[in-house]
Amino acid sequence: MNDMILLMDNYGNDSKSLHTSFRMAGIDCPTLVIDDDGFLPEDVTSVFGFFLGDFTNAPNVPGRPRYFNEVVVPDYWEISGTNNNGKIHDLTRERGRIFYAEPTHRRLVKIVDWLDERGIARVSDHYNRYGAIFAKTIFNEKGQRVNKAYFDADGREIIVENFVTGDIILNEGNGVKFFRNRVEFIAYLLTRAPFQGKRICFNTLSTSFFVTQRIPAEATKGDILFWQEPERGDIPGNMQVILNGQANRAATIYVQKRQAYDRLLALGANPAVLHSKGYVYPFARENGHRKEVLICTNSDNVEHCEELIKALPELHFHIAALTEMSSKLMGKGVYENVSLYPGVKPKVLDSLFAKCDWYFDINHGNEIVSATQQAFLNNQLILAFSETIHGRNYITDENIYPAAECDRMIADVKKLLADSTGFEKLLGRQREAAYSEDVGAYLNL
Repeated sequence: MNDMILLMDNYGNDSKSLHTSFRMAGIDCPTLVIDDDGFLPEDVTSVFGFFLGDFTNAPNVPGRPRYFNEVVVPDYWEISGTNNNGKIHDLTRERGRIFYAEPTHRRLVKIVDWLDERGIARVSDHYNRYGAIFAKTIFNEKGQRVNKAYFDADGREIIVENFVTGDIILNEGNGVKFFRNRVEFIAYLLTRAPFQGKRICFNTLSTSFFVTQRIPAEATKGDILFWQEPERGDIPGNMQVILNGQANRAATIYVQKRQAYDRLLALGANPAVLHSKGYVYPFARENGHRKEVLICTNSDNVEHCEELIKALPELHFHIAALTEMSSKLMGKGVYENVSLYPGVKPKVLDSLFAKCDWYFDINHGNEIVSATQQAFLNNQLILAFSETIHGRNYITDENIYPAAECDRMIADVKKLLADSTGFEKLLGRQREAAYSEDVGAYLNL
């Protein structure tokens, strides 16, 4: 597998799952990401960051993520923050907005937008996990992006990307190189060690695919598309290029969502080229079928919470929030089978994910701490209401209930509490629904 690289447009959940699958299968290959948010894992290389050098031990760099109140502001300006974002004020005038890296409750700075007199963002400072400003985006008076400059640890401008023309300027060594677009820029990067001459595994039909079309073809077409989009009503045009054998380097497609795979076959996709392949998940532990259920919420609007607590005394409910809890939610603490965790600390929350074997995805509003994904990776059986569901990829259809059918959900839980075999079977179907694979599925790419 040393002849491959993994090239991804961004490092969202699907990209992360693919990268994790490679690692779990023991595939040790360079991993490149085009859109860098400054908080990529250590074993992932940013396409732009490759040219910026090392921030690890650089002078005048904190060496850790910057906390929200560590943003440098003029004297007498005020910084305030919640678990969702921060703001910068000069008396009553808002001067800046602070956006956090995930998970947001840690309040680590990812972007600071500086506002003009009309409250429109004109400059964005992009911070990395070392606490340094590694890039700045400039906006016009309409709030539209104009260009983005990237800096090394000493603050020297290394790369400028013009969003109007699409071109990129690279200051490398004593010379300056010009590229007409991102595709040319990335193709140039792939001529460098340790990327040169390797097969490319990629996961979009946009920039990554065009890069594979730009690079000279090998004798054997060895590039692979991992298609991670949901099902749609047609076969994308760029995918048809691969399916028809007309791509420069790619000749294999692995679809990573079951419904999308079935739909593409129904639309006539060539089965000799199109295959299915899920993810290798790093499950944290085996399931012990304990009678502990976890609910994570940042609001008191938890669907049928009290009914479930009363109807299922066999279960102990652990309700956790990153924020303080309202009196309505705190009132649930009168029940003996309830423990409340307002302002829960990360270590306590981690212990709850490790302790509980059920997760009820029944809170309205935004999901916190990627709770359904964490519950899935901790082998918790996840149940949800259709009105509250967050992590659809990790929940089987049979475990999703209309809120009006809460009684049916309660009855099903009681059956599973009395039948450990049925619980384990349903947990297995949950893994299948999430397209869980054995490591062997990745060993013959």
